[in-house]
Amino acid sequence: MTASVLQLPGRPLADERASLAEELRTVGMVWEREAIRFFRTEARVLSSFIQPVLFLFVLGYGMSTLVGTTAGFDFKKFLFPGIVAVTVMSTALSSAISIVWDREFGFLREMLVAPVSRMSLVSGKTLGGASIATVQGTIILALAPLIGVRLTPLLVIEVIGLELLMAVTMTAFGVFVASHIQRMEGFSVVMQLLLFPMLFLSGALFPLSGLPGWLTVLTRLNPLTYAVAPLRSLVFAAQHMPPAAAAKFSSTVTLFGYPLSNAACVGITCGFAVVFLALAVTGFGQPD
Repeated sequence: MTASVLQLPGRPLADERASLAEELRTVGMVWEREAIRFFRTEARVLSSFIQPVLFLFVLGYGMSTLVGTTAGFDFKKFLFPGIVAVTVMSTALSSAISIVWDREFGFLREMLVAPVSRMSLVSGKTLGGASIATVQGTIILALAPLIGVRLTPLLVIEVIGLELLMAVTMTAFGVFVASHIQRMEGFSVVMQLLLFPMLFLSGALFPLSGLPGWLTVLTRLNPLTYAVAPLRSLVFAAQHMPPAAAAKFSSTVTLFGYPLSNAACVGITCGFAVVFLALAVTGFGQPD
């Protein structure tokens, strides 16, 4: 009798630990499933690599003839951090297509009725898509020497950290959007409508300084803007840019007239990530 009474206080803790272990196991399984699905689709892997390469070399060399070179710093070097961001963003958003696919084939309903929290399911899908996007973005870093961009071990680590944060934010946003789409055709249309405006309004392909007022407002509403800015700032800091080039290819984002530091941009991106994760969890519970 005494022994059984003494064990009672430990049961809630044991149950809590078991529940946490089950939730983490669910996250890991969904994460692994997302990775397996991506790497088994060779066309998707190839297309996610070809697109940024075309942007970097075709667009980069084409625009370099128009923009020219400032103190030895040309447009391709400006474009490089933006292409890394584009790679991460496009891969992260497109990874949410698995939700629409699972809905069409009925697998999503089975996941939703399983005795696990929706937070675990969303976390697994978000981490799976974010991991893939981060790997894709990191692969693009190997192209840096081809255009004269200098990388250091510390810079690579910092860039990977920013890539992961950006990937989590964009994947969570994609999961939220995909949770409200019923058909594959609808997902493709919506992603195209979201991808290109977010891309062109992020500063990934051109400097944000000197824009018209209405366009400046749109760029500041874009969550990708605050992820691209610190990424470009870190890469530029390792290039020993002359003052003339730093002024022409500015990486600073201003908000209400005040320049934002890298830490502030990272904080804003984290805020967007939390909001998108919350929206994704809410949207994931919507009926089919």
